[in-house]
Amino acid sequence: MIKTKDLTKRYGRTTAVDAVDLEVREGDRYGLLGPNGSGKTTLVRMLLGLVFATRGEIEVLGVPVPKRVREVLPSIGAMVEGPGAYPNMSGRTNLALFDAAGPGSMRRDRRRRVDEALERVGLAGIDRRPVRAYSLGMRQRLGLAGALLRKPRLLILDEPTNGLDPRGIHEVRDLLTALNADGTTVFLSSHLLAEIEAFCSRVGVMDRGRLVVQDQLDLLRTPTGRVVVGTPMPDAAVALLDGRVEGRDGDLLTVRHADPGALNTSLVEAGVTVTSMVPERRTLEQVVLDATTGSSDRVEARA
Repeated sequence: MIKTKDLTKRYGRTTAVDAVDLEVREGDRYGLLGPNGSGKTTLVRMLLGLVFATRGEIEVLGVPVPKRVREVLPSIGAMVEGPGAYPNMSGRTNLALFDAAGPGSMRRDRRRRVDEALERVGLAGIDRRPVRAYSLGMRQRLGLAGALLRKPRLLILDEPTNGLDPRGIHEVRDLLTALNADGTTVFLSSHLLAEIEAFCSRVGVMDRGRLVVQDQLDLLRTPTGRVVVGTPMPDAAVALLDGRVEGRDGDLLTVRHADPGALNTSLVEAGVTVTSMVPERRTLEQVVLDATTGSSDRVEARA
């Protein structure tokens, strides 16, 4: 669905995107993760033909971008750098104008598609208030509705949950999951670890313009060599394990052990009741910290 090779963008002496080889496969829930200023938005804008690359190749839905981007725009829904709208007009009017200006627009069913998009993002009861009176969360929902007007094959979203409360974030996540299940490939960029970890199956990590990690999330979250053991007999388990217990939280013990099956056998044979046995895996936060060199917007004092 998306492929880039050696994709680079420079602004003068500043390299915003540096030799990125991105691969988003059909059906992916792909999350591009990185701190503010790491190059995520510049990369997204190049994928849509909004910014020209300094060097490299881009292919989206099988065609080169930006050379033939107009051929695939009707199949792409996008929201980049927040929702754009005319502040003096209502949300419905904005969506109708957005649809009319897009490639392949069809007037005959525009009103129905606008209503369906508003309903999907939780704005079905929207009134005639101008957009300037909307909350940030409502503006974000409106931008997402604009991305869904054409039932896209590919959805490209930049910080889609910005300004939403926890319930709104959960609703957007459910919506994107449903769209993906219906065949839409979802590519989203975010600096929020929890958002990416909760939704995405495939992850890329940007650091100072470079793509430093790209893989399936399950493969990135490798075992740590520890096992979390649940037991109503924690004191007996601690005594039996002879220094292997590295943490304790009530009836849960974090045990340094490479083989959960062997650990379970040794505890049960010693008469210790085991209620749960879960191998500990690296969190996405640990993956990111191991792969990156620090915040891209951090400014150190000079000696």
